[in-house]
Amino acid sequence: MSRKYDKLAQEIVDKIGGSENVSTLTHCMTRLRFALNDNKKADQQAIKALDGVIDAIQSGGQFQVVIGTHVEEVYTEVIKHLNPINHSNGSSSDDRKVGVFGKLIDFISGTFSPIVPAIAGAGMIKALLAILLLFNLVSRESQTYYVVNFMSDAIFYFLPFLLAFSAANKLKCSPVLALVTAGILLHPNLIALRSAGEDVSVFGIPLTLVSYSSSVVPILLSIWAQSYIESFFKKIIPNAVKIIFVPMFTILVMGIISLTALGPLGSFFGTYLAMGFDFLGSQGAWLIIFIIATFWPLLVMFGLHHNIVPLSLAQITTLGYENILGPGAIISNISQGAAALVVGWRTKDSSFKQISTSSGITGLMGITEAALYGVNLPKKYPLIAAMIGSAFGGLYAGLMGVSRYATGASGIPAIPLYIGENIWNLYNILIALGISAIVTAVLTYLLSLKFEKELPQQNHSSDADKITTNNEEIAIEDIVITSPIQGKMIPLKDVEDTAFASEAMGKGIAIEPSEGKVIAPFDGKVVSLFPKKHALGLLSDDGAEILIHVGLNTVKLNGKYFEAHVEEGQRVAKGQTLLVFDLENIKQEGYVTQTPVIVANTHKYSDIIPNHNIQQVDFNNELLVLKA
Repeated sequence: MSRKYDKLAQEIVDKIGGSENVSTLTHCMTRLRFALNDNKKADQQAIKALDGVIDAIQSGGQFQVVIGTHVEEVYTEVIKHLNPINHSNGSSSDDRKVGVFGKLIDFISGTFSPIVPAIAGAGMIKALLAILLLFNLVSRESQTYYVVNFMSDAIFYFLPFLLAFSAANKLKCSPVLALVTAGILLHPNLIALRSAGEDVSVFGIPLTLVSYSSSVVPILLSIWAQSYIESFFKKIIPNAVKIIFVPMFTILVMGIISLTALGPLGSFFGTYLAMGFDFLGSQGAWLIIFIIATFWPLLVMFGLHHNIVPLSLAQITTLGYENILGPGAIISNISQGAAALVVGWRTKDSSFKQISTSSGITGLMGITEAALYGVNLPKKYPLIAAMIGSAFGGLYAGLMGVSRYATGASGIPAIPLYIGENIWNLYNILIALGISAIVTAVLTYLLSLKFEKELPQQNHSSDADKITTNNEEIAIEDIVITSPIQGKMIPLKDVEDTAFASEAMGKGIAIEPSEGKVIAPFDGKVVSLFPKKHALGLLSDDGAEILIHVGLNTVKLNGKYFEAHVEEGQRVAKGQTLLVFDLENIKQEGYVTQTPVIVANTHKYSDIIPNHNIQQVDFNNELLVLKA
C-alpha cells in the first residue's frame, strides 16, 4: 500500500548521506527521526525541497524529517532502502559534538516516540469510559467498566516493559534482556515482599522495596546500565559460550543493580519529581499552561515537543492528572486549525484554499504539522493570530486549573480526557478552546484584510474583449503557453509519479516525447537549470513560471543522455533550443519518458486549461491557457 512513497524514501536516504550514515531510525506521529553518524553529510535544504517533505530539522541530536500523518507509510519504504542498521556504539566525531545534554534529549525522545501511539490509544479508551459514565451508560461498579478500565490502565501499569524494549532498541542492547529486567522490577514476588514489610537483602546487600508499576525513571536508568554491562560481557566471554553466559550474567548483574541501587534511585527521583509537580500545581500551573499554549508551535517547529512527553507521563502516573502538556497543546492545536480554516475561506488561490481547509480540519483533530508548515508559517500572519489566540485560551485554562486525566491526542477527540469528578474541569477546557478559536479566527480574518489579495471579482469586460477557445471564454490578458516538445499529450493525473499527478507541484500537462528536444515556449529567461540537465525552469516576460521535467526519475542518470544548450540566467527567445536528450537510450535504460510541463506559479492564475482539442502536439502548438 505504501509503495507510492518508494521514490520519496529513496531520495530521503540518498540526501541524508546514504544508508551507511544512518545509525538508527524511528518515527513518531508525523516525522521520521534519524540518528546519523555524521549530520554534516545530510543535505538539509535538499531534503526540505523534496515533494512530500514538509520540513527537515536538526534538534536534540536527531535529524528529523517532517512528513505528516502518513509518516508510517513513508517509514515502511525508507527502511527498505537501509542496510541492516550499524550496531556500533556511535562513537563518531559528530556524536561527540552533540554533547551530553543533546544525547540525553535524543535518548529520551527516541525512547518515548515509538510508544506514544499506544499511550494515546489507551488514553482515548479512558476518554470513551468518561463519556459512558457522563451519560450514565455504564456505572463505576459494573463489570464492563472494571474490565475496560484495566485494559486502558495496562499500558501504564506495565509501562516499564514498553520503555525497556524501546530504550534497548535506542541503546542497541538486547530488547529481550531489557524486558527481563523490567520483569524483575514488576515480579509479583517482589510486590509480596514489599507488602510483607520485612527487611530483604541479596548477597548481603539490602534491598529498598518500592513499587515500580507505572514508573519511568527506574527502568530508564536500568536499561542505560544494561547497555554497558551487556557490552562488557560480550567482549570478555568467548564466542563458543557467549550465547549462554552473556544473558546469564547480564540478568544476574542487572537484577541485583536494579533492585539495590538504580531502581530505588529512580524511585527516589520520581518521588521528588512528584513533589515538584505538586509545588508547580499549587504555585504556577497557570503559567505552565499559558507558556505551552502560546509557544507550542515553536516547540513543534524545533522538534522539541516530544521531549515534554516524559514529564507529562511522569506526572499522570504519580498524581493521576496532567497539566504540563495536555491543556496547552490542545488549545494551541485548535488555534492552528482555526487559523488555517480562516485562511482557506479568505484566500483566492484555489490550490491553497484546498490545502488550508484540509490541514485546518486535521489541525482540529490534533495533527498540526500540515497547517503549521503548509499554511500558517509560510503566510506568517495566521501563525501570529493563532499564538495570540492560544495565549488568551491558555491564560484562562491556567487560571481555572484545567487538567486532563489521561493522555491521548491533543485535538477535538481528546476533549473527553478532561472529564473528571469535577465537571467544571470539562466546562473550563471547552471555554478555553472557544476563547482560543474565536480570538484566533477574528484576528486571522482582520489580518487577512491586509495580507490577502482581494477576493476575485466578476469579470465585466465586454464580449469584444474575449476570444473563444475550446468552448471556453478566455480574456485577452490570459497567457497562452505553446508546446516546448513534440509528442502525445497526457493528462497530468495519468503521469506515473504521485508528486506530479496530484498537482502538488502545480497544474499543467504531460507529453510523451516523439523527439529528444526541448525548445523555449515563449520569450523569457532560464531561472533554473538542474545540474543533471534533466529539468529546467523558465520565466516568461508575462510572469509565467514553467517547469519542464524530462522523464521520471531521470535525475538518477546523472546527466547521461542530456545536453543543455542554455545556461541558468540566460535570456531565451521563443523557439530556441534549450535541451536535447537521447530519447531511445533513456527508454532502453528503463526510464519512463513522460515529460510534465508544470505551471510552477499556479496560484497566480484562476485556472490552468490544457488544450484538449488535439492529442498529438508539435512545437509551438497551443498547450496551456493560463487564465488571469
